Amino acid sequence: MLEWWYQAQLWFGVVAGLLLVVMGLIGRKPSGFSLALVAGSEFGLLMQLIASITLVILGERAKLDTWEFFGYLIVALMVPLAAALWALVDRNRWSTVVMGAGILTVTVMLVRMQQIWSGTPVSFS
Repeated sequence: MLEWWYQAQLWFGVVAGLLLVVMGLIGRKPSGFSLALVAGSEFGLLMQLIASITLVILGERAKLDTWEFFGYLIVALMVPLAAALWALVDRNRWSTVVMGAGILTVTVMLVRMQQIWSGTPVSFS
């Protein structure tokens, strides 16, 4: 997992997710802009997938569990797609909130993927 790409995805996800939640709460329906934010999150995950596969081919491994890392990554790839599909099927303000919640969910999953890749233990203190 590339640290700099992880950081970029993390900040993008927090900003885009919160922006979409606020937009939905003030009544904005899904638009091209909101779908573009979801597409940006998906693009970041696809690039992370390509980079991670390349790193594994070159001999690097996740410190904790490489299979678990890729499991998280595959599921994270599904979340923005599901949120965007929801928004396209049910075009109301709550769909925008759902897209924001989806991006924020991906952001939390990215933090966990970084912990798995780097070997950082989970700390609740």
